[in-house]
Amino acid sequence: MTRPSPWLLLAAGLVYAFLYLPLAIVVAYSFNDSRLNAEWVGFTLDWYRTLFNDGEMLLAARNSLLIAFTASLSATVLGTLAGMAMHRYRFRFLPFLVITPVAMPEILLGVSLLVFFLQALHLTLGMVSVILAHITFSIGFVAIVVRVRLHGLDEKIFEAARDLGATPWQTFRWVTFPLILPAMAAGMLMAFALSLDDFVITFFTAGVGVSTLPLQIYSMIKIAVTPEVNAVSTLLMLLTLVLVIAASRLDKTFMKGAA
Repeated sequence: MTRPSPWLLLAAGLVYAFLYLPLAIVVAYSFNDSRLNAEWVGFTLDWYRTLFNDGEMLLAARNSLLIAFTASLSATVLGTLAGMAMHRYRFRFLPFLVITPVAMPEILLGVSLLVFFLQALHLTLGMVSVILAHITFSIGFVAIVVRVRLHGLDEKIFEAARDLGATPWQTFRWVTFPLILPAMAAGMLMAFALSLDDFVITFFTAGVGVSTLPLQIYSMIKIAVTPEVNAVSTLLMLLTLVLVIAASRLDKTFMKGAA
């Protein structure tokens, strides 16, 4: 095995430091015993106690979890169907329609959904509009993962099920579904993490009176970046990291199975 050059290691170290050093500073200063982040004063857990006694923040967290759970569950069902359709049928524009929300800039998607909800559906912006918006951009992620999983399976498995007299529903229930279940779970975790962290699309579709964790953090940092903001950001990063690791492990599991 060829050893990487010192310059390559140095460049990689600088890139990772640029990416993760700001996150490490946010985590460290969430324990700072000072109302301002100007300098380190001492270690404390008071800001986490303040956070868990903040009614507005707890309401925003509840809204974020509810939106993320509902949107990811719905997107998993619809994304699985879309992934199966892309794998089975060779419609030219079907992948384009499914994957476009993934590649589209968030600000463009947010404005488009805002106009669609207000002018086409005459829908009052609120929790429903946010959930619908999150489902829209999450479907593509689930569909991609499910399609990759189906692409790695041997078609002879499904042909054998049909030769043995299984109906299309029985084939899906006893053969297809167990094989794509890890991919569905990985897609759902990915959709949950993306929905939980989303700010731009939520900002355009939330309306008055609906607050999520990203929106609440944004409203707080307009005044000052206090250690309470660092505390909630740390917990949000930790939850997102856990979800990403879980999705990655599931992804590796079904990729080994496909191999």
